[in-house]
Amino acid sequence: MKTLTKAEEQVMQALWKIGEGFIRDLLDILPEPKPHQNTVATLLKILVEKGFAAIRVVGRQHQYYPLVTKEAYSKASLKTMVKNYFSGSYTDAVSFMVEENGLSLEDLEALIKQIKKGKK
Repeated sequence: MKTLTKAEEQVMQALWKIGEGFIRDLLDILPEPKPHQNTVATLLKILVEKGFAAIRVVGRQHQYYPLVTKEAYSKASLKTMVKNYFSGSYTDAVSFMVEENGLSLEDLEALIKQIKKGKK
């Protein structure tokens, strides 16, 4: 899966949030400082070219909707991050989160319970 720039990901996050919408709908939920409408249109064009979004023509306007789920992108991004920054070791990645981000023992125990529940 292709990666997204920070700006592309911000627009994609908005699109995932609303499900489908027009540029004005995305502008309504994008955080301040809001990008210019032309910038959002350009980013949407790139997202369509990359295969992340598609266009539905409604009258004279374009309605955009995601082709890639947030879950699928998150999964691919996490795999890439672990591969590139932790030599493919999820143990090293979790260890980093514990040391650098204050992941608590309770968080780890909850994670273990969730993993065990998913393996049944």
